[in-house]
Amino acid sequence: MFDTDVLIWALRGNQRSAKTIDGAESLEVSIINYMELLQGGRNKNERHMIRAFLGDLGFNILPLSENIGHRAGIYMEQYSLKAELGIADALIAATAVERGLLLCTGNAKHYRNIEGVSLQVFRP
Repeated sequence: MFDTDVLIWALRGNQRSAKTIDGAESLEVSIINYMELLQGGRNKNERHMIRAFLGDLGFNILPLSENIGHRAGIYMEQYSLKAELGIADALIAATAVERGLLLCTGNAKHYRNIEGVSLQVFRP
């Protein structure tokens, strides 16, 4: 599963992120990652490019579930004060854990304190 930062680098033409995505066994993003990408789109053309990028590569956009929401709530209780965990990152981490997926991110500091999250640290 890919975090938003890795996808942004790929969209901006970063070759290392493109190779990482191309080499992945499966291509998943949380609906939260998708929404973050759309939020960053500055106009309709950029939003179209984001949808096309994910669609052309065959990314599976993973929905939220009751279990993901419950786990994210627990993460917020445990980590929001001491690790400054935000809502989006709690939902992304919970999605990865609930789905048993490795989370590829350049923002390991956002997730490293969360028990059960398997990380692949990406360096651009």
